[in-house]
Amino acid sequence: MTIGFVLISAAPAHEHEVYNKLSIVSEIIELLPLFGEYDLIAKIEAEDFEKLGSIVVNKIRTIRGVLDTRTLTGTKFL
Repeated sequence: MTIGFVLISAAPAHEHEVYNKLSIVSEIIELLPLFGEYDLIAKIEAEDFEKLGSIVVNKIRTIRGVLDTRTLTGTKFL
């Protein structure tokens, strides 16, 4: 299992629309609005890094109003 955190910039006045569309993406397990450089952060669970990348490219970046994303991957300390 891979965990990813995606920072998302939305076009001005499209933040709510982007939030609503992201909220129905099944792989997003948590979605929060932010203040600052990015507008939203999404926590994603995926099978592996390839699937994580596919979710970002095909399910997040294709949403009208999404301007930019930055993906951070998580791991566990051993």
